[in-house]
Amino acid sequence: MTIDWIHFTPWLSLGGGLVLGLATAAFMLLNGRILGISGILGGLLTPKRGDIGWRVAFMLGLLAAPWAVAGLAPEWMQQAPRIDASFGVLAVAGVLVGLGTRLGSGCTSGHGVCGLSRLSLRSLVATLTFMSLGFVTVFAVRHVF
Repeated sequence: MTIDWIHFTPWLSLGGGLVLGLATAAFMLLNGRILGISGILGGLLTPKRGDIGWRVAFMLGLLAAPWAVAGLAPEWMQQAPRIDASFGVLAVAGVLVGLGTRLGSGCTSGHGVCGLSRLSLRSLVATLTFMSLGFVTVFAVRHVF
């Protein structure tokens, strides 16, 4: 195994993790809700009166974040990820991830960050499952196919 030192970003990754952790804690403390992206988006697909505004604002914030970083962050923090896949492969992967979050009743932010911090056994099983399958998928794609 080799490390891609050019794209190895431990400090940016640590910073991102800290921001995600703070946002998760603040969301729970201020709203009494779990910060699970699939659940927030899912609530927009089956809307309930009085429960739409904050969900729309949250999703718009997710979409606006990259432009905010591009305008505010120093250049060294603006490293674009390298994705070695076609648009079709990414679209299929996105659909599969969406199906997986529906089957697993949550996504990485819901189970991996919020659920594990609440010591949820269901979230531990879900996180171990999707992380293991992610490792297997990457291995298969890079070494088998």
